[in-house]
Amino acid sequence: MRVLGIETTCDETAAAVVRLKPEGGGEILSNEIRSQIEEHAPYGGVVPEIAARAHVEIIDTLVQRALAAANVRLSDLDGVAAAAGPGLIGGVMVGLVTGKALALACGLPFVAVNHLEAHALTARLTDNVPFPYLLLLMSGGHTQLVAVRGVGEYTRIGTTVDDAIGEAFDKVAKLLGLPYPGGPQVEIEARNGDPTRFDLPRPMLNRQQPDFSLSGLKTAVRLAAERAAPLSPRDVSDLCASFQAAIVDVIVDRTRMGLRQFRTTLGHPNALVVAGGVASNQAIRRSLVRFCGESGLRLVMPPPALCTDNGAMIAWTGIERLLLGLTDDMDFAARPRWPLDPTAERSLNGKA
Repeated sequence: MRVLGIETTCDETAAAVVRLKPEGGGEILSNEIRSQIEEHAPYGGVVPEIAARAHVEIIDTLVQRALAAANVRLSDLDGVAAAAGPGLIGGVMVGLVTGKALALACGLPFVAVNHLEAHALTARLTDNVPFPYLLLLMSGGHTQLVAVRGVGEYTRIGTTVDDAIGEAFDKVAKLLGLPYPGGPQVEIEARNGDPTRFDLPRPMLNRQQPDFSLSGLKTAVRLAAERAAPLSPRDVSDLCASFQAAIVDVIVDRTRMGLRQFRTTLGHPNALVVAGGVASNQAIRRSLVRFCGESGLRLVMPPPALCTDNGAMIAWTGIERLLLGLTDDMDFAARPRWPLDPTAERSLNGKA
């Protein structure tokens, strides 16, 4: 089975072809990604209208590149999958319409993919992880602990009540005058900083319910920066290191509580799977390696290139759903919000 996947939910345009291996898991035949960092950098963040226009301009070319790199034609495919949300509605519509058009023109099954589900299932593409497992999803817009029981079967254990982890990284970067994209810049600065210089809070530490709260930590960084102003390069590095150390402590503590809750309700998970763009942060990855070693838990973290938005994860989710006979009609609408666990209450900031 070979499926084309299309991803346009934010500021990466991506197309990929993935093949199902006979022994399980997938083989990425191509994975084309075009970032829009240069377009959004002058504004310090993603501008939805610019993002949508950039997707329109490049999507056809990227699909052609993905097919050529995989050495397949559209007629060789077994299906087309496109991210249908959640995300910026203008961008989502570009990829969704493109995927529908290709599927309709070639008479192929079409799958509308939940972008969050694609992150959740990436570990099955790379490592063939069996269900159930505990997912720690960390991105610019989402922070969740989720029990993954099967394709389409998700129970949210914890979420953020305010900022997502990636959002907190980006806001701290902007506060300290670091260039866009902010999260990776904070990590770079933190490498040369003193993580003990600034005494920053660890919100929600030791709380039984494994939710996250990061707005207070962000405020603490702002107050510390104001007290230390004017900031020298050393001040900036120390603030980044102290902030990142606090984030790491929070993530490990919240994951520990999430694991405890998972074991109480579902037994021992087959793995802790870490996904989303923030999973590329090396300090966070090292801390979770130590945590899982101490907990006797298998840790699966896809390569950094598959943690950020990409078409391969969309194609793989298409394969997973096609194997179960799950396809979608051409009237499937783009969804700016699309929670993994529709039964869970919204977090306090209104994000699912």
